[in-house]
Amino acid sequence: QVQLVESGGDLVQPGGSLRLSCAASGSIVSIYDMGWYYQAPGKQRELVATITRSGGTSYSDSTKGRFTISRDNAKNTVYLQMNSLKSEDTAVYYCNAQVRPSWTSATRVYWGQGTQVTVSS
Repeated sequence: QVQLVESGGDLVQPGGSLRLSCAASGSIVSIYDMGWYYQAPGKQRELVATITRSGGTSYSDSTKGRFTISRDNAKNTVYLQMNSLKSEDTAVYYCNAQVRPSWTSATRVYWGQGTQVTVSS
């Protein structure tokens, strides 16, 4: 069993900041790429940012320069620092991770349950 649990979502005013966390737990041998996605009401889930095990990052054009993804491999945790938040950032934010579980040599992608971020005055 592998679980990803997000935390840190909240209501914040435009221009504010939030830090999201996502911790992976369970029978894990290795975690490779990790990422954050967001899904606004009535829209498809979209990529925010990804990070490799060695720390290589990529961002969507809409978040580049405002959001920073990072990870702590010792804690199996990925973070998303969100600055200069805008109303259009309002969405449910999901993390995912490419994991090698202990019971197989294959990697699988797991998702968290999501955390709500609301940007409003």
